[in-house]
Amino acid sequence: MLNKKSVEDIDLKGKKVLVRCDFNVPMNDDREITNDARILGAMPTIKYVLEHGGKLILMSHLGRPKGQPNEKYSLDPVAKRLSELLNKEVIFAADDEVVGENAKKAVESMKEGDVVLLQNTRFRKEETKNGEDFAKELASLADVFVNDAFGTAHRAHASNVGVSNILPSALGFLVKKEIDIMGKAMSNPERPFVAILGGAKVSDKISVIENLLNKADTILIGGGMTYTFLVAKGCSVGTSLLEEEKVEFAKELLNKAQEKGVKLLIPVDTVAAKEFKNDTEIKIVKSDSIPDDMMGLDIGPESRKLYSNIVKEAKTVIWNGPMGVFEMENFAGGTNAVAHALADADADAVTIIGGGDSAAAVENSGLADKMTHISTGGGASLEFFEGKELPAIAAINEK
Repeated sequence: MLNKKSVEDIDLKGKKVLVRCDFNVPMNDDREITNDARILGAMPTIKYVLEHGGKLILMSHLGRPKGQPNEKYSLDPVAKRLSELLNKEVIFAADDEVVGENAKKAVESMKEGDVVLLQNTRFRKEETKNGEDFAKELASLADVFVNDAFGTAHRAHASNVGVSNILPSALGFLVKKEIDIMGKAMSNPERPFVAILGGAKVSDKISVIENLLNKADTILIGGGMTYTFLVAKGCSVGTSLLEEEKVEFAKELLNKAQEKGVKLLIPVDTVAAKEFKNDTEIKIVKSDSIPDDMMGLDIGPESRKLYSNIVKEAKTVIWNGPMGVFEMENFAGGTNAVAHALADADADAVTIIGGGDSAAAVENSGLADKMTHISTGGGASLEFFEGKELPAIAAINEK
């Protein structure tokens, strides 16, 4: 495992501790938080810092304000929710420039156990460019830095990589858990190790499939990329989504899997539809005989059964990407079947959901508590499964 410092390895007493969280929470039109899971996810690190005498300065991004102040993306509602959860006032430093007079004043007068939340780091265009001056302004507020935002770990920004290069740094509990659980699955999994990969495009998952061909016993394919693989096997796919420029690559992946003795399975049947909408003519067909005037929008019942049986035998499962157009009720069956198969997996099995749409599907099915781990970062977990080094984690001090 990675040998990075954790928040438990640093002396926090009396120190100003700058913690990068992921408070990128959904809100309704009245700017009320509709799901506070990401705030709750940061609580173990927040409470640990406060219990150990730290003066806590929190920062996060929210949405895409495009590098300028925008009231719609203010973190004010997050400060209110944090105050409720901690049962104490969280001072919101509402500076458009993030590190402004409000922040400096609030931080100067902090006592042990106080909490200040800075304004949305993406109000500054330098944030996403890892601007050195902005990183220095953030770092000037604190003595130590803790990164607890896995969702942005694959991005080199001023508030994660930039600050890590200036202050003594460590990982928070949330990021540490992500790295420990997913790291073990990728480096030393209990077998059989099954990877389920869905989503629209092969191009989004090429590196993941290549990396997993060296690690997994079985790879189950679903989603829109199914049809590129079917064409690679010589089938016609009607009007289904197809990346023609990736067909040769899909052939190579199928050959590589065979050489390595990895089972790379493609759905045997498909839910085909006349149009890309929920209320349309639907047929269940064999994957190699999709009618010319129809498109595949989900894996069929036989494939669901096949995939579920493989998952039930597995000891380690990672899942990234839906099996069909799960936002439409008529094409959500495959994704829901996989979610239920993971929930019913062997009691000792490690089941990991790689964020994004897969996490949403599991949460919507009410099965989240049945999974070993649901990653808080779709893009970051994908890059982790690709075997890439995540810049924000690489930048943290070694033990």
